[in-house]
Amino acid sequence: MTHIHYVESNTVHTGNFVIDVPVGYHWLLVVTKTPGQFWVNGRLEEYPAHSVILYRPQQKVYYRACTSQFVNDWIRFESDEHYITESPLPFGVPFALSDPDYCQKLFELLVSEHNFNRDCRESSISLLLRTLFNKLWESYFQDNITPQYYKLLKLRTAVQSNPGDYWTVSKMADSLRISPGYLQNIYKKTFGISCMDDVIASRIRMAKEYLIHNAQSIAEVASRCGYQNVEHFCRQFKQITGHTPRSYQKQVKG
Repeated sequence: MTHIHYVESNTVHTGNFVIDVPVGYHWLLVVTKTPGQFWVNGRLEEYPAHSVILYRPQQKVYYRACTSQFVNDWIRFESDEHYITESPLPFGVPFALSDPDYCQKLFELLVSEHNFNRDCRESSISLLLRTLFNKLWESYFQDNITPQYYKLLKLRTAVQSNPGDYWTVSKMADSLRISPGYLQNIYKKTFGISCMDDVIASRIRMAKEYLIHNAQSIAEVASRCGYQNVEHFCRQFKQITGHTPRSYQKQVKG
């Protein structure tokens, strides 16, 4: 059972912002959008944007702005859920968040569910909070989360959300203001797949969906998935799936 006392998303504070609670009453989760200073292990330390800190009940809470403004998401709540009370996450020690945009959406949904008394409010909040903590666990156990990683993640999200766009290594590298060679190197190291293989995999995944559930022709599917040449699409589709688009379509529908 979880009860939210208050939750805010994308809250902006001035440069003199300070939270100082010698003994906290409830669970408190803070996610920063800007750098901030936190009291950790007996001293004040600065942490970068996209840091997460979880305070347990009765724990000292102290954090403050260290630039002209402090922006954060935060939630104060009570819970007896094991995934929170027995969490492997550290208490009172910030760590880097691996997917800030995803967690931002979760906070926005939590704010909406908390503020409106809808019929499924409690179950929706429970599921959203569980998903949020899943993302926090993934973040805590992920290594090498750097400012460059966040840029790569935005690029990969754009690729997978819009695989039919005109993607080239040069275009992707230009968006990050790095060389094509360097992009290919760090993309493969970060995600375990080359940037163009990621584009192709996303296009084929989209093509499968349209071939099964859409009345468009093979040529129309190819165009929608970013292929200017139908033969190239068919060749690449067969190389990855082992079937031509037509035979795949017949096999699945059959």
